[in-house]
This record gives sequence, structure tokens and C-alpha cells, in this order.
Amino acid sequence: MCVIDNINGRELKFVDTTLRDGEQTAGVVFANSEKIMIAEMLSDLGINQLEVGIPTMGGDEKDAIKQIVKKNLKSSIMAWNRAVVSDIEQSIDCGVDAVAISISVSDIHIQNKLKTSREWVIENMVKATEFAKKNGLYVSVNGEDASRADEDFLIEFIEAAKQAGADRFRFCDTVGVMDPFTIRNKIERIYNKTKFDIEMHTHNDFGMATANAIGGVLGGANYVGVTVNGLGERAGNAALEEVLMSLIHVLKCHSNIDTRRFKELSEYVSRASGRELPAWKAIVGSNMFRHESGIHADGALKDPKNYEAFDPSEVGLERQIVIGKHSGRAAVVNKFREYDIELDDEVASRVLDVVRSTSVKLKRSLFDKELVFIYKDVMRDMEKDSTEAI
Repeated sequence: MCVIDNINGRELKFVDTTLRDGEQTAGVVFANSEKIMIAEMLSDLGINQLEVGIPTMGGDEKDAIKQIVKKNLKSSIMAWNRAVVSDIEQSIDCGVDAVAISISVSDIHIQNKLKTSREWVIENMVKATEFAKKNGLYVSVNGEDASRADEDFLIEFIEAAKQAGADRFRFCDTVGVMDPFTIRNKIERIYNKTKFDIEMHTHNDFGMATANAIGGVLGGANYVGVTVNGLGERAGNAALEEVLMSLIHVLKCHSNIDTRRFKELSEYVSRASGRELPAWKAIVGSNMFRHESGIHADGALKDPKNYEAFDPSEVGLERQIVIGKHSGRAAVVNKFREYDIELDDEVASRVLDVVRSTSVKLKRSLFDKELVFIYKDVMRDMEKDSTEAI
């Protein structure tokens, strides 16, 4: 949970769909044991609700959902369904406490995918929602492709969902075509007309999933759908770690989610999904707190706040000063202090010259052992020069 101080003290809740939408990434398959581990890690983190799979798939998928339910996690456990009663019956059989009922709401989808009418969409959504509510389930009604839907129809759809007993509406930017400014205004209009809980579910096709999720929150949404590392179909979804840390540090939320577990969680999901965690990944990438550039490293050594938006320990990372082509003398002197070696100005300058030329030859920053060898070579050369001078 997060409470945003500067937006009427609203409570925001996170819905993680790594185990459903994340696993729908082309080529990604989680073993059942991995799904259970990820669910436990997310629950321990403090995520409100986990969307863990699609029961109507049967087989291993259904078995994994049942095993997750049996863990009695702190998080609410949600299953994804089409707006079909038989899908919801499969979810009930799994023992979940919540269901997502998904159906297309844009005319593009209604005409070209479903080949039906708006009336048919509302009728089937209402039927599925009423059935789920009669069976005591929490219901999120998902508007697939909501970002391209007619706004008046979207409001009609939400009002029908409310009347059927739904608990919230999931606004899906299914193909990631929104921008954060437009989506903020759209969500604000929808919320003001319906006064209904709205969840943001944003995709990253244009690299704006996190920004769009935040934009929706600013517009009035109080649920945010995310995945670990932004895993998801095509270019992925809004990343849990990016959205949450943005809410905390940019929008000044208070949170009881244990962000210190992010590194461990992100690395585990990366390995389980077979998708590399890039060094430059926002929030949890290994380069987040690695400084090489002379000006940046010197600034970070004087006060980390000069070049770090938050302390690395908040997400389970550590600060690193990297020595390479772009390093300055202050970074080199500081690095050798780690070895209990104090460099004077002349030695530091010579070492730095060799460091830079070696880094260019190797096309990378240098390892600690290489730095020690460089230091020994420099000292040997200086001693030789001194002897020859005599």
C-alpha cells in the first residue's frame, strides 16, 4: 500500500501480474515451483494482490494456482478470466478470492476480433460479473484496449459493471499507445463521471508504461497493475520497481512495501524467465549506482546525493566507484585507499594515465587486480627512473 500525501491522502494498491501477463511474454515459461516462489516473494514484499494465472488453461497452470492458494499468502490471489461463466467456474475450483473478468471494449476489437456488438460485450460482462459476485468473489472488470475505446461507451460499460456488483475497473492500455498527459486527463474524466475504483494496466510499446501508470494515478486511479522488471507481452508492462520508487521519490508517497527486497526479486524473476536484467535497467540495474566519469565519481564521493536520486540500500544495491577510461584522479586515489595505499599526486597521475590507456585497449573498466598490477608497474618504473637519474 502507498499513501500519497499530496493527492488527498488516497491509498494506492498494487496488483502484480508477473505470473499471468508477465509469463505471456513470448518464449517465457515459469516452472510451477518458480511461480510459487515468485508469489511468496511478492507477498512478503507487501504487494496487495497477485494475478497468478488463467485457470481455464487447466493442467500445470491450474495446479500452480491451487498450490499458491494453499500457501495462504498475505496477498489477495486473483485469477484471469474471459467474460465466460465456465472460466469463472474454473477459478472458483482453484480457491482464489478474486477474479479479473476481461473483455474488449474498443470498436477495433469488438468489430475485428470479437466480430460482435457493444451490446453483446456489456451483456456478457454483466452475466460473468453477476455469477462471480454470487459466488463471493472480488471482481475486477477489465476493459481490454480501453485506451482506444469510445469514452462514452467506456463510461456506459463501467456503469453496467457497477450495477452488476463489480469492485473495480481495469483500464488497459493494451497496445501501449497512450501518453501520460492524455491518460491523466482521460482517467480524470472517467473517474469524475463514474466515481468507481480504477486500476491502471499499461504496456510499454512506446516506452511509456511507467509514465502512463503514474499519469493514471494522477488522474484518479487508485490501483496500479505492474510486473517485476516490466516483464510482459511485446515490449512489456509497467515495472513494479519503477512505478513504486517513482511514487515514493517523485510523488512523495509513504509506502510499507519492502523495497529492500527488489534486487533479490528482480534477479530471481530474471533467471526464472530467462530474460536478462540489463545493467542499465532503471532502479535495479547494476549500473544504477556505479560511477566512472571523473566528475560524477568525485561528486558521489563528496556526497552521494550529488548524483543519486535515492540510497542504493533502498533497493538492495550497493554504490560502486568504477575505474576506467573516464575516471578522474580523485576516484583513483579513493580506490587505492581501499587497499591501504595512499597515492601522492605524481603517482596518482601516472597510474591514471596507464588506467585510461589500458581501459581503451581492453574496451572496458578495470578489475581491482589489474589496478594493483598497474600500480606495481608504475612504482617499478618510477624507481627505475630515480636510479637512472642518480
